[in-house]
Amino acid sequence: MRIILKLIGFSFIMLVLGTLAAGGGLLYLLHKHGNDLPDYRQLADYQPPTVTRIHAGDGSLLAEYAQEKRVFVPIEAMPDRLIQAFLAAEDKNFYSHVGLDPLGILRAVITNIRQIGQNRRPEGASTITQQVAKNFLLTSEVSYIRKFKEALLALRIERAFSKNEILELYLNEIYLGVGSYGVAAAALNYFNKSLDDLTTAETAFLAGLPKAPSRYHPERAAGAAKGRRDWVIGRLLHLGMINQEEADIAWAEPLVMVKRDDTELVQADYFTESVRRRLIADHGESALYEGGLSIRTTILPSLQAAAERALHNGLVAYDRRHGWRGPAARLELAAGTDWQMQLLELKQPSGLPSWKLGVVLVAGTDAATIGLLEGRTIELRLEAVTWARQHLIKDNGDEALGPEITGVDQVLAPGDVIWVENVPVETDVAAAGDQATQPRTRYELRQAPAVEGAIVAIDPHNGRVLAMSGGFDYDRSEFNRATQARRQPGSALKPFVYLAGFEQGFTPSSTFLDAPVVFDQGPEEGKWKPENYSNKFYGKRTLRFGLEKSLNVLTVRLAKEVGMGNVISVAKRFGLDRKLERNLASALGSSEADLMTLTTAYAMLVNGGKRIEPALIERIQDRHGKTVARRDNRACEDCQNIDWARQTTPLLADERERIIDEARAYQMVNILEGVVERGTGVRAKKIGKPVAGKTGTSNESRDAWFLGFTPDFAVGVYVGFDVPRPLGKKETGSSAALPIFVDFMQEALDDKQPTPFRVPSGIRLVRVDADSGLLPGTATEKVILEAFIPGSEPRETTPENYDIYDAERGTVSLDTEGQGEFFGQQQAPRPASSAPRAGGLY
Repeated sequence: MRIILKLIGFSFIMLVLGTLAAGGGLLYLLHKHGNDLPDYRQLADYQPPTVTRIHAGDGSLLAEYAQEKRVFVPIEAMPDRLIQAFLAAEDKNFYSHVGLDPLGILRAVITNIRQIGQNRRPEGASTITQQVAKNFLLTSEVSYIRKFKEALLALRIERAFSKNEILELYLNEIYLGVGSYGVAAAALNYFNKSLDDLTTAETAFLAGLPKAPSRYHPERAAGAAKGRRDWVIGRLLHLGMINQEEADIAWAEPLVMVKRDDTELVQADYFTESVRRRLIADHGESALYEGGLSIRTTILPSLQAAAERALHNGLVAYDRRHGWRGPAARLELAAGTDWQMQLLELKQPSGLPSWKLGVVLVAGTDAATIGLLEGRTIELRLEAVTWARQHLIKDNGDEALGPEITGVDQVLAPGDVIWVENVPVETDVAAAGDQATQPRTRYELRQAPAVEGAIVAIDPHNGRVLAMSGGFDYDRSEFNRATQARRQPGSALKPFVYLAGFEQGFTPSSTFLDAPVVFDQGPEEGKWKPENYSNKFYGKRTLRFGLEKSLNVLTVRLAKEVGMGNVISVAKRFGLDRKLERNLASALGSSEADLMTLTTAYAMLVNGGKRIEPALIERIQDRHGKTVARRDNRACEDCQNIDWARQTTPLLADERERIIDEARAYQMVNILEGVVERGTGVRAKKIGKPVAGKTGTSNESRDAWFLGFTPDFAVGVYVGFDVPRPLGKKETGSSAALPIFVDFMQEALDDKQPTPFRVPSGIRLVRVDADSGLLPGTATEKVILEAFIPGSEPRETTPENYDIYDAERGTVSLDTEGQGEFFGQQQAPRPASSAPRAGGLY
């Protein structure tokens, strides 16, 4: 008996000592690791990284940006069955424990003791609260110290947050495979469904993923995935969350992964990339990729689509005029070769949706057989390739075209990789008879153009960018020629030279002599003799005529008279003073500008001379819907918290800075209307509505421009090579850029009523002789309405013997040796050079 009492006493003492030791160890661990734990209170302000979405002006989606494709869903919006499934699989006692599950911990300890020496991963018993602690505040290190920290944090989290708050964090944060963060993203990525549409079986599958998402992939590990799903269904049944019938239906349901629908995006790659860069510059990368922002931009999808089509078609049309450069690639078509697999290995640009890649299998005189990427074959007939004359370069560097095409095999050979497009064919109704109503199509040979270009459309009243495309294909080149390419504007700069003249007292009817002239540019530069693009001179002409016909010599004479300092002053106000020097050649556009800047400058002409800045972003909202930035920051108390009852729209103050007198701006608008009516932009008359604009071509036709507008649209077009080289003989702003402008405007204005340009109150319209600029006389042949500031209109009548030049020969009387006038210091004569023509007729 005494021995038993001694054993009991010894055991009691050991128990006490063990308890004290355990308590001491626990206190040590609490002291060592309890004070350096992460602050769990930060979870109260936790905002999970979510998707930032960029929308067009009409709400259409342009792009999504995220490091983790997560869709945050409040716990109140989650289906009960989904919550039940995760509790059944992960933590059935979640709503009753204090953050730790003692029975689960005991079970894990026993299992881990049994596995000692088996080199197996220790089993955990983490509750959902512990998983929140680990996922948000700790690392994934496998150690008992980390588990101890996790347990401490779980206890603290349970005291600070409600059960629903903890569960909401868990279900929105947990990674469930295939790039899915949170249950809502997983439902989309696995089953292409919202949470509300999931079946019991699908919900059970998702609930079984947290342990090891990659191990239960429904396609790569179908057996394991179904087994895990069925186990969760069994747990739901065992816990009474579903009945036997529901369980049987769920077990019988096949586990099928459904590809998520592709998000339908508006095609505006260059614009969207510009917005992305602006957001990073202003708000940082973390705000863009994690902040869940909602950005409403200025772009209008209908105008963007029209701009993309017009630019695409215009660049292709230019390229076809300059011949066939050869196939995109070559394939070896040996016997037994799988040409379809070889085509699949080639890079497929996504920016050419209507073009199909193919390989020539057989080529003859009348037709060629083409194998398409999808595996079928088509016939390409002779009429589809007749444009493809060989592109040649002569010894002197000029371009030329090879002989006319009389057979398909002149152009194509077996193994050539080419582009084709199925296009509609006009049908002769009389010849077609009953088949005339059936649309006919045929495949035509296509060639990705080497030339590039850009188009921009903005609202001239506020600077909102309505459409922008910076190149033929974003996949081919991300360089944005609308905003990043700075080129010589050529004659597109001339309106601002003439504006400087108007500010110095000249009028559209003021006359200058368009005749040969030589300027001494100083000891280092020698003499310069400007010439017109046509190599003709037009005599004594009005400023209107000089700008409508884009006369270089008359423009330089005006700049000489006005002074380049005044020209630069005007250009600077319109943002066009980059590399604009004081030499007279700069008056012909030898400076630099990008298309967006030029288009904005022309927009400020049509808006009456008010400063605007191009804007891509209308409004930015944070994840909670609060507006954090907007384009228009004008105060409007009458716009807030009102009920709409058809009351008058509140008027906002016009805070735009005036950069030029409204009347002088209109004088320029009126002249630019004349450019379209009878000048270098006459091709734009086919638009059939009031339009104004100006062509531009730089030295050697390296850059082609057209800048134009209506009262509510300002549109700019640029065409040129990325590595500057001539566009070719007879290629100008009128031939290369203007057709793109016309195509866009015809589509953009199709459903719009004609709107005339508004005449400001400070303008008087007077009938004048178109040649002399004076009041009409008896010999006047053509009368036009000219815009004058009151008091500047002509008083004299055109004399009866008024004669400008010999129209038939296009010459004027010159002084000795045909040199014309000379400006500059008298010094040793230098050879006059006609080479530096910094502008052009078009």
